[in-house]
Amino acid sequence: MKLGGFQKMTMIDYPGKLAATVFTVGCSFRCSFCHNPELVIPAQFPKPNNSEAEFFAHLSRRKGKLEGVCITGGEPTIQPDIIAFIKKIKALGFLVKLDSNGSQPEVLKKIIAEKLVDFIAMDIKSSQKNYNKAIGLKFDIKKINQSVKMIMASGIDYEFRTTVVPGIHSEQDFEEIGQWIKGAKSYFLQEYRERHILDPKLKSQTAGQTLDLQKIKKILKPDLKNVGIRENN
Repeated sequence: MKLGGFQKMTMIDYPGKLAATVFTVGCSFRCSFCHNPELVIPAQFPKPNNSEAEFFAHLSRRKGKLEGVCITGGEPTIQPDIIAFIKKIKALGFLVKLDSNGSQPEVLKKIIAEKLVDFIAMDIKSSQKNYNKAIGLKFDIKKINQSVKMIMASGIDYEFRTTVVPGIHSEQDFEEIGQWIKGAKSYFLQEYRERHILDPKLKSQTAGQTLDLQKIKKILKPDLKNVGIRENN
């Protein structure tokens, strides 16, 4: 497993749990607003900050103190050994939360079928018609749909979430997202801040643009069971 590093303890990344967060390198998308650009393109991250051995040594030391592990990226499901990696974490007795963009439904299917994770957080990048614009490349939206349906039917705790980017998204996108994932258990709007992003040229596109997250929340509430807003600190 190619790791970009890990955070020894977090009270934010895994809802309600004291956890460690591990970052995988490489992603199937090229979202201009990505705030982990160093994890997106493996060639730009030749040397991992931590080895897999160091990560598991940390988990072994923290057994009985940490409750879970959040696996994020990048996109963890493009890693060829992701299932074996999760099994090693579960073997130590930890709960596992998987962050994913839903691009690999065949991998999610195996993970769900084998009950390897306890929580899935999937990014909904935009409305279906504007998905390619948001992710920066052409992609088969049918695969995203497969992942959405599997997660909602899995019986596993889950959430969907969207980083709201002025200039990329519109209120209409969120009306369509609400219809698309109608009945979803939990959906979060994540505030966008221009700090360290994949494509600095995006700043010219977002300049002077705003979106009212509270208004978007009201648009979504009729279709979704729980809608929240996460501020980017």
